Amino acid sequence: MSTEQEPGRAGEGMECRGGAARLRLLFVDDEPALREVASAVLAEQGYDVLTAEDGLDALRLLADPLPDVVISDLRMPRMSGFELLEVVRERFPRVPVIAVSGEFAGNELPVGVLADAFLSKGGYTIDELCGKITELISAPPTRQRHGVPVSQ
Repeated sequence: MSTEQEPGRAGEGMECRGGAARLRLLFVDDEPALREVASAVLAEQGYDVLTAEDGLDALRLLADPLPDVVISDLRMPRMSGFELLEVVRERFPRVPVIAVSGEFAGNELPVGVLADAFLSKGGYTIDELCGKITELISAPPTRQRHGVPVSQ
């Protein structure tokens, strides 16, 4: 994640979250420095941020209240982001997920990745991440669970 902005634009006109309620994010990555920076930057933008070092830790944090959005790296030890996203999709189908990885080019969702959005690791700005979060909260994904549509 790049936090660089053009001079004179730091936070200018940017409101990452909508409404009065603070959105709760779960940021999952096995790199401690990235978790720390992401948590600080997203908290500065007005989010409540939980962090986890891998999919297993993330599952322990997916309790009541559920996060509004999960942001997860795909390659992690113990339980990968691929495995985590499968569990989230099955158990918590209303929770939007942003996958992050340095293994895929561009910001198009790679085939087979069970996420609602994708960002290339190290290749996105905080504005782009906040934009994806806002987009997913504004128009949550519609999915089916056991053949029945799940609504927000």
